[in-house]
Amino acid sequence: MDPRSLGWLIVIVGAVLMVVGVLVATGALSWFGRLPGDLRWSGERTTVFVPITSMLILSAALTVLLWLIRR
Repeated sequence: MDPRSLGWLIVIVGAVLMVVGVLVATGALSWFGRLPGDLRWSGERTTVFVPITSMLILSAALTVLLWLIRR
């Protein structure tokens, strides 16, 4: 990968991170982690959270994004 392509990749990744940061700050992603299939067990002193559905969606989105970048 030449330096110019790497530079554009870093700029694009930074822009995506900024958009995600704004979405998190405004509360637009408050549903993430509360989807059906995200398991949560609360005990007296312990809480266990297993975000299965949220991580499947994140994995699919990252797979598509990386596929588009590689094309």
